[in-house]
Amino acid sequence: MTPIRILIVDDSSTTRLMLTRLLTRDPNIEVAATAADGLIALAKLEQSQPDLVLLDLEMPQLNGLETLRALRRQYPVLPVIMFSRLTKRGTAESVEALFLGADDYILKPDSSDALEQCVEQELLPRIRTLVELRARARLAVPTRSTNPDDSQRTLAAKAAISLRTGSAAARVEVVTIAASTGGPAVLATVLAALPSDLKTPVLIVQHISVGFTAALADRLSQRTGLVVKEAAADLPLDAAQVWIAAAGHHLELARNPAGVSLRLHQEPPEHSCRPAADVLFRSAAEVFGPAVLGVVLTGMGVDGLSGSQAIVDAGGRVIVQDEASSVVWGMAGSVARAGLADAMLTPVRVGRMIRQRLSEPGSRESH
Repeated sequence: MTPIRILIVDDSSTTRLMLTRLLTRDPNIEVAATAADGLIALAKLEQSQPDLVLLDLEMPQLNGLETLRALRRQYPVLPVIMFSRLTKRGTAESVEALFLGADDYILKPDSSDALEQCVEQELLPRIRTLVELRARARLAVPTRSTNPDDSQRTLAAKAAISLRTGSAAARVEVVTIAASTGGPAVLATVLAALPSDLKTPVLIVQHISVGFTAALADRLSQRTGLVVKEAAADLPLDAAQVWIAAAGHHLELARNPAGVSLRLHQEPPEHSCRPAADVLFRSAAEVFGPAVLGVVLTGMGVDGLSGSQAIVDAGGRVIVQDEASSVVWGMAGSVARAGLADAMLTPVRVGRMIRQRLSEPGSRESH
């Protein structure tokens, strides 16, 4: 097996040495090069030919965001994992990095013991997954189409998977969205297609670390013009246009005499996720029945699969992001392969379809 080549970019020589030592314990990992700042990293990219870049945020000369912007212009699909500490500035910049095209981010621990655990339990699994997925994509599509709607992988996926057909869809009273790896940038695209005076509530589960949800909500608000807020317990569903589940808490809907409100709790994770999309989707199906439109976007794992089944069983509909435009076609792919999806679309077309469904007669948007 050819080793996975990593470029480590971090201004701390101690961190670079420790990461090199810990990563190369795996015989299938090779540190192709290290760099103390973004300028050095960009200069080393062509010579080192890495399979993945591990990129710090706070560096001299050229910081992580500036480096990522430059890197993406020349290497649009090279996997990049941001690796930085949780600070107020770092949180906002980590979220911005996800919008700029970083594939994932991992919080950098403060101690050497915690770093060793982080490398084993978080960093190495994500490196392997991202590199393997990109390798598969290169084999499947030698050249990437400039129009993702017409990509070979999209067409192949549509030919291989049967989409649902059935009776006319009910009016939509709530939209539930699931996303994980690669999700923030896709969410911005999807939400930007919705009407600025959106009346139908949208609820999102984005797998993200504790402390990042509020920053993500703020950034989505800025990018889309919608009112996007971090969910809080017992608030009425209509108090915001878009709600994002708070990291570390499951989000559910509950009907009460005053209407429908948000419920947060910390019951055990599902699929190692809390929040889990399955929890939200099931509760939406219970409260709104056939009036739920579920959306499953890019992400690792199968979170959203059983929840999509609950929505379909209640008479609702589900649409998913297509494989070609997904960073990881795990969550959406599992729903599509289970035959639960009505449509399999690029992010732009997902947003358009949601808007179309919301404008149908009898919906809130049509009033």
